[in-house]
Amino acid sequence: MKNIYYFLLAGLLLFTACKDSATSKRDTSILTDSVGRINGLQVVISNELWNGPVGEKVREHFAALVDGLPQQEPMFTINQLNPDVFDGFARTYRTFLYVKLGEKDTVSLKKNSYAKPQVGAFITGTSEEKIIELIEQEQERIVAAFRNGELKERQRRTKIAPKKIDSLKERFGVSIKVPNAYRIAAASDDFYWLRKDLKQGTTNVLIYEVPLSFINNDSTAIGEIIKMRDSIGSGYLPVEDDALFITEEAYAPYLFTTEIDGKFAYETKGTWEVKDAYMAGPFLNYAVRDEAKNRYLILEGFTYAPSVEKRDLQFELESILKSAKID
Repeated sequence: MKNIYYFLLAGLLLFTACKDSATSKRDTSILTDSVGRINGLQVVISNELWNGPVGEKVREHFAALVDGLPQQEPMFTINQLNPDVFDGFARTYRTFLYVKLGEKDTVSLKKNSYAKPQVGAFITGTSEEKIIELIEQEQERIVAAFRNGELKERQRRTKIAPKKIDSLKERFGVSIKVPNAYRIAAASDDFYWLRKDLKQGTTNVLIYEVPLSFINNDSTAIGEIIKMRDSIGSGYLPVEDDALFITEEAYAPYLFTTEIDGKFAYETKGTWEVKDAYMAGPFLNYAVRDEAKNRYLILEGFTYAPSVEKRDLQFELESILKSAKID
C-alpha cells in the first residue's frame, strides 16, 4: 500500500512540475496573425498627450524624414489611437508605440503581446517631462526594433513567391531573396541587373564586384563609391541620346557602415539622375568587403517612379539586398 501511495505522489509531483514548466513559457500559438501595412505605426496615446509636447516629440523621432529620398517622406506612417479603444482588432497591428502617464518611469520592448509577429514599445512616465526624456533616451533603440521587425515582415512576404536565380550564385557566389515579380534585365559574367515594372516606373537591383583596393579607407570611401557607381551606370545602363546615369551632384549622399551576412559593408544612400533628361530617383548601395575573394561585392537598389512615394519601394529593395548570403 505504501508503494502505491509513493507512486501516486511521485506521479502527481511530476504532473505538477510539467504543468508549471509548460505554463512558464508563454504560448504564442493561440495568437492571431498581426495586420498592418509595411512601415505603418500605431501610436496609442491620449489626445491630451498627443496634442502637446509629448506628441511633438513622438512625431519628431518616429515621423522623421527618411535619408536619401528626393522628396520628404516620414520613416513611419503614424496612426494615433486613444488608449480606451486599444482593444480587439486594434491590438493586432504589427507595430505599435504605447505612451502614457503612470506611477513609474519605464520603457520596455515586447514581442507578440497581442498578435504575431508583433513589436510593441511601452513608455510610461510620471510626468510629461519625464516621458519626453525617456523618448529622447530610447528612441534609437525603439526605431531599430521597429525597422528590424518591418524588414523581417517584408522578407517574409518575399518568401511567399520568390524568384530563383541559380546563375547569380554561380557567378558571384551570392544568393538573394527576390520577389517573383522581378525579371533579369541584363546578365553577364561581371554584371547583373534585375528589374520590376511598376505602374509608373521600375525598381531595380544591380550586382557587380570591384577589387578590394578600389575603396581605400573611410575618409575617401564616399568619393570612390560615387566614382565606381557612375562608371558602372555609364557603361552598363542604357540611356537614350547618349545621356549618362550618374549620382546626383546637388545632393550629397549619406554614408554609413553596417554588415551584410556578417561582413563589413559601406552603406550609401543618395539620388541618381540622368544628366539633362529630367530623370532621377533614390538609390541604396552596399559595398560589402569580401576579403576571402579580394573584392567588394556591390549590391545596389534604385527606383524610378515619377510622382510616386518611394519610401516603401526603397524599403523593399533594402530587404532584398539585406537578404544576401555570400559564399
